Amino acid sequence: MLKSFATALTLASVALAGCTRTYTVAAGDICDSISKENKVSTFQLSFDNNGVDDVCSNLQIGQELCLGTDSADCTDVYVVTSGDTCSKIASAFSIDSSILLKNNPQIETGCTNIYVGEVLCVAAQAIAYPETVTITSETSPSYLASADAYEELPWCDEE
Repeated sequence: MLKSFATALTLASVALAGCTRTYTVAAGDICDSISKENKVSTFQLSFDNNGVDDVCSNLQIGQELCLGTDSADCTDVYVVTSGDTCSKIASAFSIDSSILLKNNPQIETGCTNIYVGEVLCVAAQAIAYPETVTITSETSPSYLASADAYEELPWCDEE
């Protein structure tokens, strides 16, 4: 048990080591509210914190989250409102739809899965997210297993 805890703590420290911005979870926080208040996309918050589960239900008060890294940190964000489409959002920020999709890889090609309250990256330049995430440890907890694709990352789908 102690070894597992030490491994999880070490992995968390390694994950936060490359962070340029962090946030400490407070009572009542959900991923979308953290994203909105700290100018970080919902995708980026999930991507940088792979221990967060797919419905963002396992946040712990006092937990430190990474909000951005040296290599990828989008602070140009927009909160989706009722009636939004990808083309409307891209047009409002004078960006190409392909850039919007690249910066928010959780969005399906038809843009049918965005939701009110989701925080999207609307940067004019494409953010260079790594293609895969790998955690190397002989005793990694199963919830910290590596993700082979963006689709396997946890999303914060609160409404």
